[in-house]
Amino acid sequence: MSSANEHVCIVLVEPQSPGNIGMVCRAMKNMGLSRLRLVKGCDRFQPESLKFAVAARDLLEQAEVFPDLASALADSTLTVGTTRRHGKYRQEILSPPEVATRLRDHAGPDCRAAIVFGREDSGLTTDELSLCRWHATIPSADEYGSLNLAQSVLVFCYELGKAGASPGGGRELQLAGSADMESLFGQMSACLLKIGFLNGQNPEHIMRSLRRLFFRAELDGREVAILRGMLTQIDWASSGFDGRKRP
Repeated sequence: MSSANEHVCIVLVEPQSPGNIGMVCRAMKNMGLSRLRLVKGCDRFQPESLKFAVAARDLLEQAEVFPDLASALADSTLTVGTTRRHGKYRQEILSPPEVATRLRDHAGPDCRAAIVFGREDSGLTTDELSLCRWHATIPSADEYGSLNLAQSVLVFCYELGKAGASPGGGRELQLAGSADMESLFGQMSACLLKIGFLNGQNPEHIMRSLRRLFFRAELDGREVAILRGMLTQIDWASSGFDGRKRP
């Protein structure tokens, strides 16, 4: 397993089955990953969790619990949301090998990555996916495309190991982290609402597209600071704006 994967964590959002949490821990340990984060969900110390974790009980005990997905991703640079549904806000969906290659190529001492898995019965919501830089799915049969949670985690962990270490060369990208990007998007939404660019009844309709645009741009910290400074100036310059669009 590449040492780069020491900086990869698996995030489970509101897991419903204690057994699945235990099996996820075992799958992670099989493939050399050790960082598990849980967003609420069932009690991870149920007997069923301990039973299925087997020798990966240490991962279960060390797992971090968060109140929401945004806080679980706050210190991550690269974030991947998994889904098996396609749609208007679920474009550019990667396969597990593509995810592994991207994480390998962006690996670095200051780069933390998170792969996010949703609820067993309904997956991740559109709002939760919008928090993630990339989206991914496991290609499966049309007749029955739903995989068990632990199986899905195992597939991604296996691909991470198979991708190996980065070949090196070139300048390492210092991408802005999730917390910085969310601060940018929050300021952007407030500013664009103020000047009447966003529809106050449904601001996320356009904001989700803007999120995808800026995630693709792979902004670094300096670039985020420039954009935030620009938004601050727009906010100041529009202080007398009455909210009506001009012809």
